[in-house]
Amino acid sequence: MQIPPTSGHPFEVLLVFLRLGLSAFGGPVAHLGYFREEFVVRRRWLSEHSYTDLVALCQFLPGPASSQVGIAIGLTRAGAGGALAAWCGFTLPSAVALILFALGLAHWGEALPAGLLQGLKTAAVAVVAQAVWGMGRSLCPDVPRIAIAAAAATAVLLWPAAWMQLIVIALAAATALALLSPPTAERHQPLAVPLGRGSAAALLGLFFLLLFGLPLLARLWPAQAMALFDSFYRAGSLVFGGGHVVLPLLQAEVVPNGWVDQERFLAGYGAAQAVPGPLFTFAAFLGASMNQAPTGWSGGLLALVAIFLPSFLLVAGALPFWEALRANRHCRAALGGVNAAVV
Repeated sequence: MQIPPTSGHPFEVLLVFLRLGLSAFGGPVAHLGYFREEFVVRRRWLSEHSYTDLVALCQFLPGPASSQVGIAIGLTRAGAGGALAAWCGFTLPSAVALILFALGLAHWGEALPAGLLQGLKTAAVAVVAQAVWGMGRSLCPDVPRIAIAAAAATAVLLWPAAWMQLIVIALAAATALALLSPPTAERHQPLAVPLGRGSAAALLGLFFLLLFGLPLLARLWPAQAMALFDSFYRAGSLVFGGGHVVLPLLQAEVVPNGWVDQERFLAGYGAAQAVPGPLFTFAAFLGASMNQAPTGWSGGLLALVAIFLPSFLLVAGALPFWEALRANRHCRAALGGVNAAVV
């Protein structure tokens, strides 16, 4: 299998994602809207079809969908270095801010201006709404897909649970297969994925090896750092939908174990909503707030790497197999329904 060359430089990817990491407020759907404006409309790194297919793939994978799309864009643009650069640029601004917030709480308590966090969240509403509107116009161009989007929104509002998101995505794909004519094969430039299928399969194997092996290592080697890494790796591996869905799992890991008290957990959650970038960087706050070592910068960075590592392994492992699936007409019809449900 010939591996296509990439066309960019990791430093270029880093600069673009750093700007997004400093300005992308809102949840995963808003971030996907920002990415579309930046990489499809403005920079033309991807075609509209390639981008929407990447979004659909990442919706099927556990973990933070917007961060996974960013990793995939970096990987196809500048190889493994581009994937790392995209993640660093998009993630580190909010992660550093939340670690500093955790250190500030440890030194000065929770004496913050009462309206500060609320003001930041309110100011982001208009920006988020604009991004979602642009994405909706692109992914819901006809009545059937508008109906799928409306039904999906109603379902997740009535039953806001992780299992409902999975059901909605599956039903959207089935509905699109039934209602939408399979599109004819379209001309599109294949994604430049600098990995062969053998390497991709090895990465997927490593994902499962860590998922099942880390709990055993944590029992055999009962160090706090190993327990922390295991807990946050599982959180990044088992949560579909990303964003707020991960919060109950993180709370169940850190509060009952006495790693972080409930009041500090809630304070960090409020701060995580007020900063740009992915909500999964809340892990950096929790790692920095641990009541026992590792804590501070070392704990924050360890938790951050642990919760995002599954996304790297899954995206890099799945992309080389994705091109064959997206070329299938029936698969493309199902993807049209999935993309509408995402909005």
